[in-house]
Amino acid sequence: MQITVVRHTSVAVRKGTCYGWSDVPVAATFAQEAAATKQELDAIIAHQGCPFDAVFSSPLTRALLLADACGYASPIVDDRLKEMNMGKWEMRRFADIEQDDPQIHRWYRDYLHEPTTGGESFPLFYHRVSAFYNELRLQPYRHVAIFAHGGVLACTAVYAGRFTTEEAFTDLVPFGGIRQYEI
Repeated sequence: MQITVVRHTSVAVRKGTCYGWSDVPVAATFAQEAAATKQELDAIIAHQGCPFDAVFSSPLTRALLLADACGYASPIVDDRLKEMNMGKWEMRRFADIEQDDPQIHRWYRDYLHEPTTGGESFPLFYHRVSAFYNELRLQPYRHVAIFAHGGVLACTAVYAGRFTTEEAFTDLVPFGGIRQYEI
């Protein structure tokens, strides 16, 4: 099955703010970014010669808005496609977290294994995303689109065998970016 994964566009969040599961607004540049993503997605569909069999999305607004702007107003929403749960760090500035939570220093040293305070570790996050893909592979789809987040796209690349877990974040997809994989 071919999957086309699309990362949401830029967000209106102050740089240095942790916002994994938080439902944050899109940036003022949304219309321009979404138009560019839609153009690229339309070119993929034209090249493939057929539309997507199914379209999935994270339930977070930033993913749903992009799906809608790309012509998919009613994607199949799945909670497993949310970004990594950053727990008590959500919507806090990393500089502030560093002041009062020593766990962040352990996480910085080993983010592939250490959990965020009250949130997920990468193995738990990857397990959640993999469960989605394991279920998806049982469906008769040939080509699906998925609107999600940078971390989900990193997990997808690992799941598809493109990267090892240790390499998962070496090629982070830009906002509004698209990648294709076979699973």
